[in-house]
Order: sequence, then C-alpha cells, then structure tokens
Amino acid sequence: MAKTESPAIAILAYCAASILMTVFNKVVLSTYNFNMPFLVLASQSICTTAMVVAFGKFNLITYRKYNTYDAKRWFPISLALVLMIYTGANALKFMAIPVFTVFKNLTIILIAYGEVLFFKGSPVTPLILASFVLLVLSSVVSGWADISAGAVMKKGADEASIGVAYFWMFLNCITTAFFSLSLRAKIKDVGFKDFDTVFFNNLLSIPVLLVSSLLFETRGFAESYVRFVNPGEESDSLWLLVMAIAVSSVSAFAISYASSWCVRVTSSTTFSMVGALNKLPISVSGM
Repeated sequence: MAKTESPAIAILAYCAASILMTVFNKVVLSTYNFNMPFLVLASQSICTTAMVVAFGKFNLITYRKYNTYDAKRWFPISLALVLMIYTGANALKFMAIPVFTVFKNLTIILIAYGEVLFFKGSPVTPLILASFVLLVLSSVVSGWADISAGAVMKKGADEASIGVAYFWMFLNCITTAFFSLSLRAKIKDVGFKDFDTVFFNNLLSIPVLLVSSLLFETRGFAESYVRFVNPGEESDSLWLLVMAIAVSSVSAFAISYASSWCVRVTSSTTFSMVGALNKLPISVSGM
C-alpha cells in the first residue's frame, strides 16, 4: 500500500496539522485578542490558495485548474464549511464550552448513521456504538462540574439566550454533519485529488469569508484599527500580529491537505472521531 493511501499515516498527519493550526489560531485570536475570526480564516484561505498556485508554477505539485463547472459543484462544500464555523461561533457566544463539547460529540453519532443511511457506509456495530457512548460520557464527566451547577450558559446570558444558544447549536450539528458527509462524497463524485480539494475549497471560501467579515465584523475593524494601526503608546504591535496570522495561514495549508487526505482514505465518521479525540494532544501542546 502506498504511503498516501495509508489510513494510519493520514490520521497522524491530520492530528499533527490540527495541533499546529489550533495553537497558532489560539495565539492570534486569544493572545492578541483579535476578534475577527472570519478575516483570519479569509487570510488563511488566500495564503493556502497562493501556495498551491506557487507550488504548481514550480512543478512541485499538480492540481486541477479553476473551471466554472467544478466550482459550481464544489461551492456547497465551501459554503457548508463557512456555515459550520459561523453557527459554532454563535453557539459559543451563549453556551458553556463543556456543554458545547457534548453536542459536538453527539454529532459524531449523527454522522455515523448518516454515512450508513445515505452513503452505504460501514454499519454501526455494537462496539462502535459503545465507543460513541463512552466518548459522549467522557465529555459529560469532564464538564459535570459546570453542568451540575447549572452553568449550561455563559455568565451574563439571560433566559432568552438559552433558546438562541440551542438554535445555533442545532444548526451547527446539522451543518457539521452535512459538511463531513458531503466532503467525502463530493471528492469521489467530482474526482478530486488531494491538492484539487485544497485549491477549490480555499479559493471558493475566500469571497464567502470576506463578505461575512464585512457583514459581521465591522466593530472588530474599528477596534483593531485603534489597537494596531492608530499610533499611541498603548497600541499593540501590528507586525507581531501580522507574523502570527502569516504563520497560522501557512499551517492552514497543512490542515487543508491533511483533512482531504484523511477523509479520502478513511471515512467521514473516522475523520470526525479523530477530530474529537485530538482534543487531548491539542490541550497538551497548548500547555
């Protein structure tokens, strides 16, 4: 079996890329308190697309060039990715992280059964179902202190926010399942190889992410200008922020490739399970 077809190597590559991506996004969004995730994601998509084109120019890689026919077929996947990010961010505005994690792990069960029903995937055996139950129970146990104390919502959230939080959480579960299931099916349908997926996924995400940033992050533009551009003694370093975004953008190329590789050689359920189980090494790397 070729190395590029090995599920174990693909999973390890996805884990490594996910850790790298998460740590650098944490630096940008938390350390610098840069509250413009759509703009950061747009920067990462632009950088990834540019890297694919540049590597192609030097004949280091091959990828399918842009064409309208493939773009129309692939656009729903790119849109689903942006919707998954947006609904998750809105749910986290109101919902405590432990409860959010429980719902995300429940989504893996939805993906597993969706793969069986719609794509004739491997049946969910009792052993697999037991592993799903243990995964959900582990997230419940880890967040039991917050859940038992009634801290389902974040501090300051009123009763009206509860319904809004569950609404966004429900949409996030649906969009996450749709993205995970459709990604593998669309790769086979369109006949994309890994770098084809990376190129089209990031290229088609750019306009959606930029428009989303303009629509929902106008306040962030003003705050960032005061903090990073407007001269003053208390201004944060713009160059350090740009460097952090640049490094996170390069890491986005790695996770884009590793994600498509992992989904192609394994399954949507395995891809989701790896993402859930990857939280432990991510936590260790963060420390």
